[in-house]
Amino acid sequence: MSVKSYTFDEIAQHNTREDLWIVYNGEVFDCSEYLDEHPGGEEVIMECGGTDSTEPFDDIGHSEDAKEMLEGMKIGVVAGGIPKRAAAASSGSSSGGSSLPLVAGVGIALAAVAYFILKK
Repeated sequence: MSVKSYTFDEIAQHNTREDLWIVYNGEVFDCSEYLDEHPGGEEVIMECGGTDSTEPFDDIGHSEDAKEMLEGMKIGVVAGGIPKRAAAASSGSSSGGSSLPLVAGVGIALAAVAYFILKK
């Protein structure tokens, strides 16, 4: 089976609640159907829509279970790798905004996932 490749420009167009893609480690995932289920709330994923979310995803320390869930949403790979402008934007050097709300939201999401997994 052939893997579909998407340019970063194509991926960037999928940034709405109804059509939300993210990039993680050079792979493309359609998270549109997962928004209502995300334990940290949809806002956390919406902030990463259409972008490379590798750094925020890893900064939170998602579990292996979360990474396995992500695999079920995989739709392809990034063609030609991540452009330099996207890598620079993900570093947060020019935005001046705080990533604390994002980190807090993902932390809450991880705690909720851990709770439900351990509850079984």
